[in-house]
Amino acid sequence: RDFVRDADAFLDTQGFGRAHHRVIYFVNLRPGMTVADLLDILRITKQSLARVLRQLIDSGYIAQRHGETDRRQRLLYPTEKGRGFFEVLSASQARRIESALAALPEESRECVKHFFIEMTEPEDRSLLKQLRLNGRD
Repeated sequence: RDFVRDADAFLDTQGFGRAHHRVIYFVNLRPGMTVADLLDILRITKQSLARVLRQLIDSGYIAQRHGETDRRQRLLYPTEKGRGFFEVLSASQARRIESALAALPEESRECVKHFFIEMTEPEDRSLLKQLRLNGRD
């Protein structure tokens, strides 16, 4: 409850919910991802994503472009407005995580990070490890 409170309040000011947050989050982490990739990550139906994505595009948070080699692909990019929104949404959660990790002994920090990776589905762990290597703990 405490971890998501600030983000939920900010989302509410825009008329958005957690589904919007998830889309904004992943599009900011992987600009240029396809809609198909986003569907795989979120494990939701195309219909469920369509409404949320349409709102984010219409509100100017995400831009959708056709693929260079395959025009059927829809590539998703955060706009400047979308990057700013992502930063605000992530800031309070990042502060909470950093504060909690800072309170731990040094050797425990990596253990906690590893624990959270192991809580995910095995097929998703490689993506999380890749994000960590790219400096997105």
